[in-house]
Formats: sequence, structure tokens, C-alpha cells
Amino acid sequence: MKNIFLMILFCIVYQKGTSQNYIPTIKNNTELNYVCKLHGQTRTLSLIAQTAGDGLTFKLETRGVKSSIVMLPEAVKNGNALSFNQGEYAPVLNLKPTETFFMISRSAYQDLVKNSSFVYNNTTYVLDKNEDKNGVSIDGKLIDALHVIAQIDETEMWIIKNPEYPLICKIAKNPLGINFTLVKVADK
Repeated sequence: MKNIFLMILFCIVYQKGTSQNYIPTIKNNTELNYVCKLHGQTRTLSLIAQTAGDGLTFKLETRGVKSSIVMLPEAVKNGNALSFNQGEYAPVLNLKPTETFFMISRSAYQDLVKNSSFVYNNTTYVLDKNEDKNGVSIDGKLIDALHVIAQIDETEMWIIKNPEYPLICKIAKNPLGINFTLVKVADK
């Protein structure tokens, strides 16, 4: 009886431990599904990753809008601005060499890990070292993410612990009225 109890306890602890370490990765054709709150409206948004060299393109689809958002290799590596473009202006949108889309740059991620802060869109974001509040779960698995808070307003971001592609899995309290949450990751 004691062995059965210990085995059940081990299984519970193991399941809980593995469920808290989910780190989504980006590969060619990975599909990311978000629920977005845009100025009081709710809509779903799908991004399909297309990796090419050090660049990254997201094929965006939402409510009949289809667009390819192209991030240049220098933006993926050293970008310092987040684009909130919704894809409605062009079937292919080439972002500026400083702009990323639904992610921060690798250098910003390294700053966050090393210095507990980074600067994006001229705003300093600081790592929240308190217990993570309202993290992001997919299929019952908590995403392993870093929670940051903007220093000039109340914007909060959860950034996936992935130095290659540090995706933003959640934004809350954005003064632009654009908040989103990652709800599904699928490899095609």
C-alpha cells in the first residue's frame, strides 16, 4: 500500500513538473493561433511561420485578411521595435530592419536574461520576479515564459523562454488597445 501511494505521489509530482516546462518552438510551417482583443473586439488570428536563413515570415490570417509579414534577419537578431500592423495594408509587408512581429529580437531577449530588462519601442520592460500571474496555458501545460512589465504604463508581456524565437505569448493592459494570448501551437 505504501509503494502504491508513493508511486501515485511520484506520478502527480512528475506530471505537475513536466506540465510547467512547455516551451513552444518555431519551425517551418509551425502554426500559432492567438485570440486577440482589439479595441474591445475579439478575433482569432493565425500565424504560420516560414523560416528562411535568419529571417522569419509569418503568414497572417484573420477575418478574411491574409498577409505575409516579413521580418528581416537584422530585425530578428537586433530589432528594437514591435510592429502592431494587422496585415490589412498589403498582401506582403516587409517590416523595417528594426521591427519584429509577435516576438522580440534575440538581442532584446539576451538583455532580458542578462540584465532583467530590455528596451523596445523606446520603452523599458523589466522582468517581474514575483510569482507569475495569469500565465499562458496550452492544453493544460503552462508555457515557460518570462513576465515583463513596462515602466511607463501598465503593459505586461509574457515572452517564451526561447532564445532563437522569443515569441510573445501574451500581452495585457496595452494602451494601444491591442492585447493577445497564444492559445494553440501546431506543427504542420
